[in-house]
Amino acid sequence: MYESHFGLQEAPFALTPNTRYFLRAPSHADALELLLVALQEREGFIKITGEVGTGKTLLCRLLLNKLEGRASTAYIPNPHLPPETLYEAVAEELGVDVTRCANTHQVLKALNQKLIDLALDGQPVVLVIDEAQAMPEPTIEALRLLTNLETESTKLLQVVLFGQPELDAVLGKESLRQLRQRITFQYRLRALDRQAVGQYLRHRLTQAGYNGGELFAPPALKLITRASGGVPRLVNVLAHKSMLAAWGQGAWQVNRAHALSAIRDTESARQPGLLARWL
Repeated sequence: MYESHFGLQEAPFALTPNTRYFLRAPSHADALELLLVALQEREGFIKITGEVGTGKTLLCRLLLNKLEGRASTAYIPNPHLPPETLYEAVAEELGVDVTRCANTHQVLKALNQKLIDLALDGQPVVLVIDEAQAMPEPTIEALRLLTNLETESTKLLQVVLFGQPELDAVLGKESLRQLRQRITFQYRLRALDRQAVGQYLRHRLTQAGYNGGELFAPPALKLITRASGGVPRLVNVLAHKSMLAAWGQGAWQVNRAHALSAIRDTESARQPGLLARWL
């Protein structure tokens, strides 16, 4: 599309999470550091929340990459499961042959033995759950019971929950207070400010092969920041559409008009009428 026009090797603003494009913006760098420290300290539950599009799944994948070779991991991307299926999913992720288990009791028994074997080998086990706000309440309680598996000296399973802010409301229920009390570390991802949005755009462009001057003019950058609210996913959408508009006019820089065109074409962006005082 516009890649050759701007001297790019690939599309810089694809929505698919790619850890190569991770920017160590303050909020996201702090969250990653907290995760690694908490897991090193063998804490039980860790919770990371953020609005839609703030980069939770990208951070989740980056964490899994960081843990490779340092821990055994189980990754559940869609936890809207009944308790029995959650147990089976975790067991399968850890290499347990659940087809040999006749019932849930046998699945748990086999899973417990696997966790003990890994502990004896000096391998920490980390369960990472994305979109955790989608878990039914019985499954959340089953998850708590799963973390009761332990030796005399250590927990056999650590759990990292990634979820939208609705996860806080779910865990705020009185019936889930026991799990809530086990969350020893938590962090809320923040949106990017204008400076961070500028760094984010430049970082992604550089990763995609761009080596020219400032591609987004200051007025365009200001509009994209305001219209996106600093949410990375929306920044990607608006940057992509702005570059399309610039390419369509044969321009070598994204200007204010191109950004406005992108904003008007994006329903989830703050529209020009709401941005009037910044125009």
